[in-house]
Amino acid sequence: VQFVESGGDLVQRGGSLRLSCTASGFTFDNGVVGWFRQVPGKEREKIACINVGGGKTTYEPFALRRFTIYDDTSKNTLYLRIRGVVPEDTAVYYCAKGTRHEDCANSGNDMQYWGKGTLVTVPV
Repeated sequence: VQFVESGGDLVQRGGSLRLSCTASGFTFDNGVVGWFRQVPGKEREKIACINVGGGKTTYEPFALRRFTIYDDTSKNTLYLRIRGVVPEDTAVYYCAKGTRHEDCANSGNDMQYWGKGTLVTVPV
């Protein structure tokens, strides 16, 4: 089972980008997938999670206005669109997969599979 994130980049304040997370070794047909981020020296934080194939979707309050999570099961890929980036969005972004939507809580500690991350940098 492997996740590969991509799309991280240096983006100017106010810009947009889309992160992708492609899975291999298993099929996107059940469970929950989500995006998390971590700034060095700080705790990992959940951004959003979605039940595979749609359905229940949850966002952290800070992500409600500018972040969109969605998946494409035909491509085994999870996406995160970020609009209007700000320097505080600078972090390593990770995708992860769990069994139940509740696995997304507590910084995703119960998620079973993780990618290696992709870096998003927004200069001050």
